[in-house]
Amino acid sequence: MSLSTTITIVLIIVFIFLAGIRIIRPTHRGLIERLGKYNRYANPGFHWIIPVIEKMFRVNTTEQMVDADPQEIITNDNLNARVDAQVYFKVKSDEESVKNSQYNVNNYKLQIVSLARTTLRNIIGTLTLKSANSERGKINADLHKTLKEETQSWGIDIVRTELKEIDPPKDVQETMNKVVKAENEKISAVDFATARETVADGEKRAKIKEAEGVKQSKILQAEGEAEAIRLVNEAAEKYFIGNAQILRKLQALETALGDNAKIVVPSGSDLVNVIGEMAGIVPIQKKG
Repeated sequence: MSLSTTITIVLIIVFIFLAGIRIIRPTHRGLIERLGKYNRYANPGFHWIIPVIEKMFRVNTTEQMVDADPQEIITNDNLNARVDAQVYFKVKSDEESVKNSQYNVNNYKLQIVSLARTTLRNIIGTLTLKSANSERGKINADLHKTLKEETQSWGIDIVRTELKEIDPPKDVQETMNKVVKAENEKISAVDFATARETVADGEKRAKIKEAEGVKQSKILQAEGEAEAIRLVNEAAEKYFIGNAQILRKLQALETALGDNAKIVVPSGSDLVNVIGEMAGIVPIQKKG
């Protein structure tokens, strides 16, 4: 064998080896077919296939999103609603699921979009426009449930669904906006009236408290005056009972002093005796 022939054979072998190299990323899985028939499963990493005889199909197993595309749907109250939704899904990473995504359904992305649009028409067609807008959570749940059931044999997991919009016709939207505005104004008026009522009620309670305070103050003042009168009466009863004659003398002296009358008070006078008797002191008797 000549050198040139050897080099040619080596180059052919190198070319075949390089042509058969396949690298699978962690985000993908591979299906290797030999002469059009499934042969083996390829996990992330280095793989080598026989060129021409074998072929590898890579499948993305990360979460993906497809848009169901906006569509006009007639609601139960005969209004056209523009509806758009998004579907999030991923191909399961086990061998059987990856195989199902390629062999059990033709172009699963296109099929998911078509199925989502049909399901939305079936769901929203049974609802009024108002119900459809107020029950988005229920619509999402029903859409997710239906898609999950219908794609079980596709090796796909429907992660979640989201309604992007449910828009009514322009004239209906304007009417709805007016209704919402009227409702908001009504609520605002009710809240304002309630606030004013609360303030008025607070002022009323404050005035009642103030009146009760004044009333209590007067009661306490009256009770104090009554107590003072009672104490004076008790003192009068204690010190003046049986001393009427002495009290009469004191009153006479008070009257005389009040009229600026001149009175001669000798030693041991009646004034001294009267005061002494009022204080409970016995006058000193003069010695023979």
